[in-house]
Amino acid sequence: MQWYFVLLIAIGAALVGLGLGYLWRRKISEAKIGSAEAQAMQIVNEAMKAAETRKKEALLEAKEEIIRQKNEAEAELKDRRREVTHQEHRLAQKEEAIDRKVEALEKKEATLAEKIAAADARRQELEAKLEEQTAILERIAGMSAEEAKNELLARKTSEIEHETAKKLSEFEEQFKEDADEKAKEILSLAIQRCAADHVSESAISVVALPSEDMKGRIIGREGRNIRTIETLTGVELIIDDTPEVITISGFDPVRREIARLALEKLIADGRIHPTRIEEMVDKARREVETSMKQAGEKAVFETGVHGLNPELVRLLGRLKYRTSYGQNVLRHSVEVSLLAGALADEMGLDSTMAKRAGLLHDIGKAMTAEIEGSHVGIGVDIAKRYRESKEIINAIEAHHGDVEAQTPIAYLVQAADAISAARPGARRENVENYIKRLQRLEEIAGDFKGVETCYAIQAGREVRVMVKPDEVTDDQMVIMAHDIAKKIEEDLQYPGQIKVHVIREKRVADYAK
Repeated sequence: MQWYFVLLIAIGAALVGLGLGYLWRRKISEAKIGSAEAQAMQIVNEAMKAAETRKKEALLEAKEEIIRQKNEAEAELKDRRREVTHQEHRLAQKEEAIDRKVEALEKKEATLAEKIAAADARRQELEAKLEEQTAILERIAGMSAEEAKNELLARKTSEIEHETAKKLSEFEEQFKEDADEKAKEILSLAIQRCAADHVSESAISVVALPSEDMKGRIIGREGRNIRTIETLTGVELIIDDTPEVITISGFDPVRREIARLALEKLIADGRIHPTRIEEMVDKARREVETSMKQAGEKAVFETGVHGLNPELVRLLGRLKYRTSYGQNVLRHSVEVSLLAGALADEMGLDSTMAKRAGLLHDIGKAMTAEIEGSHVGIGVDIAKRYRESKEIINAIEAHHGDVEAQTPIAYLVQAADAISAARPGARRENVENYIKRLQRLEEIAGDFKGVETCYAIQAGREVRVMVKPDEVTDDQMVIMAHDIAKKIEEDLQYPGQIKVHVIREKRVADYAK
């Protein structure tokens, strides 16, 4: 039973311990809670005090800001009031000045009205006196004032017309004397300064042969060599009894020159057959093109005209083989250029522009064989294409009087052209007409469909027409020859008769590889 009591005692002691511990913890907790509450109250009190202090400070700052803004507003208001007062003062002064001016103007108006009234009265008085004097004069003269005025004007008009006519006659007479004298002086100086060599162009060229045997080689077997040369160059080879000479006949100087060079190369080479002939003709054609280019460059250098388009220089060179009424067109163009420049120097004009216009005035003749139309129209188109100035274009267009000359340079080119053409021995009318007839003969034949090339030979007594074999048959050749002959009869006037020779040749080539 003892352990039971011990257990009860132990349990009681444990319960007592737990109760005491609980009381102790509660006391400690209450003490802590009380302390925390005290601290919280202290913090709240301090926060309330700080907030009150901040509130007071904010109120003080707001009051100070309000006072400052109020002071600034009052200062600004005072400034504006001061400015308004100043403006009112200025306006008052201006009103006073305006009032004074208005008063002065009113006084001036009154004075002016008085003067106008006095002037009107004086004018009426003078008009009355004038009418009185006019009536007296009309009574004395026996005519009205209007009649007297008309008679006076008529007399003065007659006198002025007489004096004007007299002066104009004197001026005209004096001008003619001075102009004739000055023109003679200018033209003589220009002609004297432009001394150029001129050669006479012909329709034939002569090629020397090393021996008589060469004639047979040039003719070739059954005439194939000579036919090839004539077909490729468009000229006629005349082989007669003249020793060691072959004559080349053709109205186109370029064709004659190509044929001459080709023959000379063939003779020097010694190999004469159709293939070689074609090579030499092509080579001769290239050499002639080079020669024409050099001739154009020489003409430009001789006249001192710079800045020309290279194509214009090449076209100028083509004029080397062109004649107009027997006069070499390139030499004529150079002569006109120099004459126009000399005339411009004497008259105080732009000699460079005059030389350029003179050199290009006949540039259209370089293309008349390829393009239809007058050389003037073609020349204008060429000048526009290569962007020549309006003065140059007008000089080209007006040098034959087709349009009105608009610049002094155009008139100088007209005069220089006339001087060059009118120079004794410069031109031969019959040769030019003959060449034009041959050119027209070729044009008529070339207008037919299927014609490849055509040449006028035998001094215009024969036209040789090469047709395209793929377009023209053998039967059509007969009809074409007849039609060309009829067209020539209708459009041309010529002595004797003209033979129309139509040729159809087909070539086939291949290459062994």
